[in-house]
Amino acid sequence: MTFTRRDAIRGIGAAALATTGLARPAIAQGAAKISFTTSWIPEGPNLFAYVARDKGFWKKHGLEVSVARGSGSGAAAQAVSAGTFDFGMAATPTAIVQAARGLPITCIGQINYDALMGIGVLADSPIKTPKDLEGKRLGASVTSGEYPFLALYAQKAGFDLAKVNMLQIDGKVRERSLIEKQVDAVAAFATSTIPSLAPLGTDLRFMLFRDAGIEFYGQSLTTQPARVEKDPNLCAAFVAGAMEAIKFTMTNFAEAVDIFLKANSEVALSSTGKAYAQVGLGLTNLTNLVPEVKENGFGYADPKKVATMADLVVQYAAGDKAQKPDTAALFTNKFAGTVKLNADEAKAAETSAAPYKKYVV
Repeated sequence: MTFTRRDAIRGIGAAALATTGLARPAIAQGAAKISFTTSWIPEGPNLFAYVARDKGFWKKHGLEVSVARGSGSGAAAQAVSAGTFDFGMAATPTAIVQAARGLPITCIGQINYDALMGIGVLADSPIKTPKDLEGKRLGASVTSGEYPFLALYAQKAGFDLAKVNMLQIDGKVRERSLIEKQVDAVAAFATSTIPSLAPLGTDLRFMLFRDAGIEFYGQSLTTQPARVEKDPNLCAAFVAGAMEAIKFTMTNFAEAVDIFLKANSEVALSSTGKAYAQVGLGLTNLTNLVPEVKENGFGYADPKKVATMADLVVQYAAGDKAQKPDTAALFTNKFAGTVKLNADEAKAAETSAAPYKKYVV
């Protein structure tokens, strides 16, 4: 029995969506019941949420948080904007897209700092450089977050996208298409594709967009702007619990994986489930070993980087009628920086993440 994203999607029923308003009991009056949606099925980037809930990081801040499984960053961002969930997470470029299209959304804490978008190939592939993609079959899904930036990547990496044989494939079968060599390469997020294939003994190499100078943050915590204004204490408590959990996953790797597996039986029961969780968390933790966290603490978003990301997103992904959002309003650091790594903790985090560098360096 092996675990892939396709298996998980098939095994996960649609989560019940509890419509919520902005009214919430004050934290001082008892545990505030909060709804939160991840952006995707259980995996490395959202592993922290199960740790925050089950290890008690949110509870210590007076919050009782329910965690719903997502079906994509776009859907998660829209559900949060509509108030279906109090808080959520979404790929940072997707959150910018939704804001550019007029949805009320605010990013209140950065979860990780590299989307790890790129082109994945089998380890023994003759494709060694982006230029080698010319004349080859590239599997891509128009609904996937990296798709809008393929033209920009081709431009910056120095190859002609018109000479690449683009094959539209469903994201649910992307990994299988690569294994079965129906395509020579896939456009994907390394944080999802590598954990699905590496435990099966499939060696991969990724040519990352960041290596061509296209840098996007990974995932952001989101809520409605009105909530930030009307209940900042609740937002602060939620972000603090999340960031404490992220720090825990980086400094207590094995225990964090165990907590995740206990919370997600469909992963734990598969023969490759533990490795799937380990690789996914290892890659995610690597993206948090960055100056933003080391210098400013967890959750901090660099305003200059955010502005650059917004320019690229509006130009390539948001559509003709979209307008660049006010990034100072879209991203706030008022809840960031309360959780930090000391020198010993930073060393422990780097040690636990080191085995996963081979996949993306």
